Amino acid sequence: MHDDRDLVEARLKRVLNERIRPALYPESVPLEVAVWHAPDEPVPVAEGLAATPEPIAVGDAWGVPWGTSWFTVTGTVPREWAGRTVEALLDLGFDEDMPGFQCEGLVYLPDGAPVKGLNPRNQWVRVGAPVKGGEQVRLHVEAASNPVILGRHPFQPTRLGDKETAGSDPLYRLTRMDLAVFDENVWQLVMDLEVLGELMHQLPVEGARRWELMRAVNRALDAVDLQDVNGTAAAARAELTGVLSAPAVPSAHRVSAVGHAHIDSAWLWPLRETVRKVARTASNMTALLEDEPDFVFAMSQAQQWAWIKEHRPEVWAKVTKAVASGRFVPTGGMWVESDTNMPGSEAMARQFVHGKRFFIDEFGVDNEEVWLPDTFGFAAGLPQIIKAAGSKRLLTQKISWSQTNTFPHHTFLWEGLDGTRIFTHFPPVDTYNCSMTGGELAHAARNFKDKGVARHSLAPTGWGDGGGGTTREMVAKAARVRDLEGSPAVRWETPADFFAKAEAEYPHPPVWAGELYLELHRATLTSQAKTKQGNRRSEHLLREAELWAATAAVRAGAPYPYAQLDRIWKTVLLHQFHDILPGSSIAWVHREARRTYELVAEELNGIIDAAQRALAGDASGGTLVFNGAPHARGGVPAGGAARPEPGVRTSVRERDGGGHVLDNGLLRVEVDARGLIVSIYDVEADRETVAPGKVAGLLQLHPDFPNKWDAWDVDEFYRNTVTDLTEADEVSLVDGSVRVRRSFGSSSVTQVLTLSGRRLDVDTEVDWHETEKFLKLAFPLDVHADRYASESQYGHVFRATHTNTSWEAAKFEACNHRFVHVEEPGWGIALVNDSTYGHDVTRTAGEAGTTTTVRVSLLRAPRFPDPETDQGVHRFRHALVPGATIGDAVREGYVVNLPERRVPGDAEVAPLVTVDDDAVVVTAVKLADDESGDVVVRFHESRGGRARATLTPGFPVAEVVETDLLERPTAEPRRHDGPVPLTLRPFELVTLRMKRA
Repeated sequence: MHDDRDLVEARLKRVLNERIRPALYPESVPLEVAVWHAPDEPVPVAEGLAATPEPIAVGDAWGVPWGTSWFTVTGTVPREWAGRTVEALLDLGFDEDMPGFQCEGLVYLPDGAPVKGLNPRNQWVRVGAPVKGGEQVRLHVEAASNPVILGRHPFQPTRLGDKETAGSDPLYRLTRMDLAVFDENVWQLVMDLEVLGELMHQLPVEGARRWELMRAVNRALDAVDLQDVNGTAAAARAELTGVLSAPAVPSAHRVSAVGHAHIDSAWLWPLRETVRKVARTASNMTALLEDEPDFVFAMSQAQQWAWIKEHRPEVWAKVTKAVASGRFVPTGGMWVESDTNMPGSEAMARQFVHGKRFFIDEFGVDNEEVWLPDTFGFAAGLPQIIKAAGSKRLLTQKISWSQTNTFPHHTFLWEGLDGTRIFTHFPPVDTYNCSMTGGELAHAARNFKDKGVARHSLAPTGWGDGGGGTTREMVAKAARVRDLEGSPAVRWETPADFFAKAEAEYPHPPVWAGELYLELHRATLTSQAKTKQGNRRSEHLLREAELWAATAAVRAGAPYPYAQLDRIWKTVLLHQFHDILPGSSIAWVHREARRTYELVAEELNGIIDAAQRALAGDASGGTLVFNGAPHARGGVPAGGAARPEPGVRTSVRERDGGGHVLDNGLLRVEVDARGLIVSIYDVEADRETVAPGKVAGLLQLHPDFPNKWDAWDVDEFYRNTVTDLTEADEVSLVDGSVRVRRSFGSSSVTQVLTLSGRRLDVDTEVDWHETEKFLKLAFPLDVHADRYASESQYGHVFRATHTNTSWEAAKFEACNHRFVHVEEPGWGIALVNDSTYGHDVTRTAGEAGTTTTVRVSLLRAPRFPDPETDQGVHRFRHALVPGATIGDAVREGYVVNLPERRVPGDAEVAPLVTVDDDAVVVTAVKLADDESGDVVVRFHESRGGRARATLTPGFPVAEVVETDLLERPTAEPRRHDGPVPLTLRPFELVTLRMKRA
């Protein structure tokens, strides 16, 4: 037989596009349209419905950037359409290839009841099935004219990312506003042909099944009268019955389809628009659930659920009803789908506390699955946090984006830094916007790396980011491949059902230990420095606010601000979303974030100040130092207050050859005439810190123009070109410190070098006005190390300093929290910071041996999606600690991030709790969230070893119980009226709840 595949496939494509799909709506009549443009920000639904609209016609322009227009469409169903299915077709000017990235709408009935969302792939509204004829149709559309930021020519700088700079020219034109007859037979034929055509392309040419499908499709096309598609669609479908009923082979891959709409809580739109995106999508999905009995939809991010409840009660009513049916499923158990690299220990824990508690309180649902499809890599501390929250499974897809190495598993156990293992799945479909195409399903089956020992995978199915979620077309395709020869077998299932099956069939999966590093988007550790600083400072202010408020409540009977702290935590957690904290959102988002962090700091400082004044006693009695860090310093206990002790004095003298020498008997630092550090001498160890022939505190400037994803990416070739900023405008002494001023390009920088005990503090202020540049701060260290430690949640991870393998080479930019630590046996160096995350560590060979250079990333200047990224003044603090152990690095990291607070008073404050081993770090002291007055203490082993310690409460205790992160008992309560003995494994995290006697 002749090979006529190309002929049939080309025939199918043309007939579908030019004859069959156009026949979906064989008859139509225009609707009348009027519009009211909201003058500024979105208005309440009642106000939009009550406004007086003006006539507008198809073809007219509408929609200023970020505006809201309320369309009213009216019409009458022709009487001759009686008995037929009728839909309104409402095209606001959509580009069908860009769901989720342009204008969107939510359709309401005149009484304010939401109907469904309008999106590029979802432009229809069912009017009746069947209609009687003569019905009056009146619909209202709340339409958002969101500009396209990431367009067909991506990553182009644009001013559209902020309402203040976006202009006022209309962006869209109404394209179609009709009532139309919907032909169910034609629609079903389209679904049949699409499924078979897509499947056909995935099957081997030498296999019989591909030819069977092709012959059946050809017969169906023969049965279609191109002049009467509607009249012959049923006959064409009959030709396909046989091939569509052939069952899947027993070994077919099994796909659990989960209805999904990944919605970024902010990204190329501001937070306020996400509130509406979520409402539109939820309306779509509740409507689809009513029409499709097999369909299941899962939605993550408790914040987004809370937005619906607060802002769209009419949508919330439909959602709660759908949740009760078991098919609209809360999942993930986090407040938002956060970044997991940069949030601190407590913040990462509170993502689960607030997320899980919301779902428990609202629906009685306690998620065991963590749902993070789009997060940019996963810190090694996360498995322990997941377990401590009462969860046990993780889903993500993002690691498939890695550019260098292909991850070896799809289903596996992920082992965190403390040894906790979490059952983890990476969907092999390699998208979190699956649309049920044959190509996607075939890719999932081919790509699945655990063949032979497992055969289940998950497919998150639906358009995200306001694209409307799952469509009726996706559901129809899933129905056809439920049990179809040549295709994976698809079932709609909840995430919990999938994981139960996957665990049952794969009881002993492989183990991956350590962080799940994404080999992409490394620049998100640096972009938008003020957002990152706001996050770091908010985290530490929250620690202090809880600590001092709890202390004041217990010691002085002061009221504890439960509701206020709850609200502030949720605000900070929201801004840890994986496009806000990473700095990859539009200018509007980061402008608002800066203001939000200012308000958060003001509020938290108010809580701290009130609590400390309640504790400090007579304000005329002198000065107290409050120490919010978890280690004692300067004679002040951790979590307590006392009178300050004098510090170590620093002497300053001129350096031979120019420059200055700082000396406090512990460290001797030489700064040359250029303001560069040429020596940091550890007096006690009799050892130099700076690598031979190098200078430390060196600012280095690189070009930074990645191949794509400007705010997200830094490509390794940036290192090929570097400018060392060695010329100084001024080197002078100021109050015992060396001040250095430099200028470069359109920018300037001032560094102040100060000795503080065993630390050399480097305070850097940059007035930054560069574009497409990357600023680093380098410390070449005289240490030979093949690995270094980097702080993460509740511990630290080790990374290689060498590039023996492609896995190590790919980590050329990585994340740390408060410290990086390098060491040789017996002597190490810590570099601590107050607000930076990105860094790199490399090795250099010289005549004196191999040394190690640590560089911190200060600033970038990408132009997309915010063309003014990081322009302006920034302040950073770093400190180098020679002779530091890991324990010293932990302690000094807290010292730099939690400065002492000096308060007038005479009453020394004993800590609420003390721990007699500095290896055990207390990360939270607070009152229990249930307002019982119980004291909650969270702590962990911080050095990677075993610890035996004693925790001593500073108040009478009736009983102590170990709990999970949500403060629920995980063991039997123990009666206690004294010290609590502790035995901790490496990095072990523990939460204790203490009932006050």
